[in-house]
Amino acid sequence: MMDRTIIRVAGEDPVGFLQGLVSNDARHLTSGGIVYAALLTPQGKYLADFFLVKDGVDVLVDVAAPLADDLFKRLSMYKLRAPITLVREDMAVSRGTGPAPDGALADPRHPALGWRVYGADLPEDGTDWDALRVAHCVPEAGIELVPNDSFILECGFERLNGVDFRKGCYVGQEVTARMHHKTELRKGLTTVRIEGHAEVGTEIAADGKAVGRLFTQSGGEAIAYLRFNRAEGALQAGDATIFMPETTRLD
Repeated sequence: MMDRTIIRVAGEDPVGFLQGLVSNDARHLTSGGIVYAALLTPQGKYLADFFLVKDGVDVLVDVAAPLADDLFKRLSMYKLRAPITLVREDMAVSRGTGPAPDGALADPRHPALGWRVYGADLPEDGTDWDALRVAHCVPEAGIELVPNDSFILECGFERLNGVDFRKGCYVGQEVTARMHHKTELRKGLTTVRIEGHAEVGTEIAADGKAVGRLFTQSGGEAIAYLRFNRAEGALQAGDATIFMPETTRLD
């Protein structure tokens, strides 16, 4: 079973409540399915990413357990006097990449990430999740995604179907939209080649000057956060050597 927490959003119009808060269009849930989204600060910085899942008239928020307490508090704050209730659910969350079991929902971030099941504690199927994340540059909470620091567009949320630019206002929307309308992001996550090993969070340098940080590594590749206009040639991260791809790796 994954280290996840489920927060049930119930009451009058839980989809409408979430719609004004999260980065993606929660209205896609009206026909069932699953939506990937994030909650941001008013300054547009990442607080938590999660999956929204329709369960009858309620919505389940599937979030990494270490982020659950803060997310619950923030949702409670935004609730104010709205006719909404928030309850933590004791519900198993399973995932896999093999044949999908009954009730499985496709991970909306990328086809390679398989499926998720709610309410069934299924055995792990041997998937190397770090390898998949590195290959497709998929960030994870607490590693590449840092609360109160990361910007979701620099972390690939547009590519990972985690943000909607037509849905209207939500918390942090103005900053996110402004970044979207820039001609090009100067910083962000990308997949690089690596020779050697360095600890997660190790600074990456070019000619002795900091240009980014190294994160998850697998099979000679790694996810790195880089200043693209400064990261040229062979880069160093501790004792490891980092090589930029010929074009910025987005998928």
